[in-house]
Amino acid sequence: MAIEKVKAYFAQLGIEDRIQEFEVSSATVDLAARAVGVEGARICKTLSFKNLDGEGCILIQTAGDTKIDNKKFKSFFGFKAKMLTPDEVVAYTGHAIGGVCAFAVENPDVKIYCDQSMRRFETVFPACGSDNSAVEFTCDELFQYSNALAWIDVSKIPAAE
Repeated sequence: MAIEKVKAYFAQLGIEDRIQEFEVSSATVDLAARAVGVEGARICKTLSFKNLDGEGCILIQTAGDTKIDNKKFKSFFGFKAKMLTPDEVVAYTGHAIGGVCAFAVENPDVKIYCDQSMRRFETVFPACGSDNSAVEFTCDELFQYSNALAWIDVSKIPAAE
């Protein structure tokens, strides 16, 4: 199970006790926000995209209230955003949809990025490899523990209501 891989990875860092597991699903932004008790924007969703050459993939960790801005994505990466299929996500990351995260991803063909949209918050809550887990990290911790390559700006934050 993917959460066991994340627990083992976090154990190496001495932070495995920070994982929260819920009796309810946290498989979507809304469900995770309810389980954690925060606004949905503070849920860190990990989106997976095909790489240009068809080898490997790109994971982008972004705030729960954002959408990928296709123009920004193409400007940064040099090609059009195309999401992975659920089977491809598992094959590249070892995590299934609903629990996808950028932790314990051992595939060297996976490139991990953090989107600037999360910097609005002191802490965010990414999944931990299962559809009923999360961990609270500062943005700097998220960047460090996910082995991200860079902070990028490829999302749209909705206008305040």
